Amino acid sequence: MRKPKIYLETTLFNFYFDTDRDAHAATVTLFEEIAAGKNEPFTSEAVLIELRKAPDEKRDKMIGLISEMEIPVLEINAESERLADIYVRDGVIPLKYRTDGLHIALSAVNDLDMIISMNFQHIVKRKTEKMTAAINTLNGYRAVEILTPMEVIEDEKE
Repeated sequence: MRKPKIYLETTLFNFYFDTDRDAHAATVTLFEEIAAGKNEPFTSEAVLIELRKAPDEKRDKMIGLISEMEIPVLEINAESERLADIYVRDGVIPLKYRTDGLHIALSAVNDLDMIISMNFQHIVKRKTEKMTAAINTLNGYRAVEILTPMEVIEDEKE
């Protein structure tokens, strides 16, 4: 069976190091499962741009995790930019949060199976998943599942 190709959105790197967050344990488990080879992870330049805005110590840890786990970093390209702009134009993602659309677009353009996020404002929403799926299909891409770590991991820790 083929390993699922998953896109790790910015919030996951925050939740990994923020032990006070409800989904911290599930996020750590997700990264452990990635290390065990259960998923094929990806992240992107868009994530790195967002992570670089964090305070120095936390930023270095989050970016270090990407390097340590050798997670491939997808490049932002014209096609992912175009798709993100369609999400904004069609009212799926507000212009101010276009980067959230870019994460989904990068997943679609790179033929990934799912995007994993804890961003419930613009990404992990039924409306977002349904509308981006329709837009992706109209533009020659398949739908990308939008899930949380809790929905993906095999064994959640207490």
